[in-house]
Amino acid sequence: MAKVLIVYDSRTGNTEKMARAVEQGVRETNVDVELKKVDKATLTDLEAADGIILGSPTYFGLMTDEMKRFIDRSIGIWGRLSNKVGAAFTSSLWLGGGSETTLLSLVQAMLAHEMIVVGGALAAADGIYGAVSLSAPDAKALNACKLLGRRVAELVDKLR
Repeated sequence: MAKVLIVYDSRTGNTEKMARAVEQGVRETNVDVELKKVDKATLTDLEAADGIILGSPTYFGLMTDEMKRFIDRSIGIWGRLSNKVGAAFTSSLWLGGGSETTLLSLVQAMLAHEMIVVGGALAAADGIYGAVSLSAPDAKALNACKLLGRRVAELVDKLR
C-alpha cells in the first residue's frame, strides 16, 4: 500500500497541530500515513515513503535549523526521492512574517530531489505554495492542512 510521510518541527505546538490535521487528511484516503517529528525522522523513512509532506515554523523567513539539517543530510539519498509526491506547510507569527519564503525553501529542497510538488488548495486557505497558519491554526488553516494531506495522498494513490 502507498504511504505518505509527514515530517514536522514545532516549538510552540502550532505546527504540530497543523501536522496532525495533514495526517487526518491522508487518513481519509486509502493511503497509509506516518507522522514524525524531524528529530525522529530518518533518511530511510524518506526513501520508504511515496509522498513526503514537510512542515516547519517560520524562523526569519525560512524553515527551522533542525529541518534544514535534516534536508541537508538528504543529499546522501539524492536520486532516490525522484518522482515522489511532496508538499509543505508552515506557521508564522504574523502576516508578512515569511510564511511564503518558508514554504518555498521547503519546496525548493523537494524540487532539488526531483519530486512532484503539490501546492495549497486555494479554495481552502490563503497559501498557494502550501498550507499556512498565522499563530495558532484556526479552523480555516486546519481545513487547509487536511485538504493538503488528502490531495497529496490522492495523487500518491493515482501515481502508484
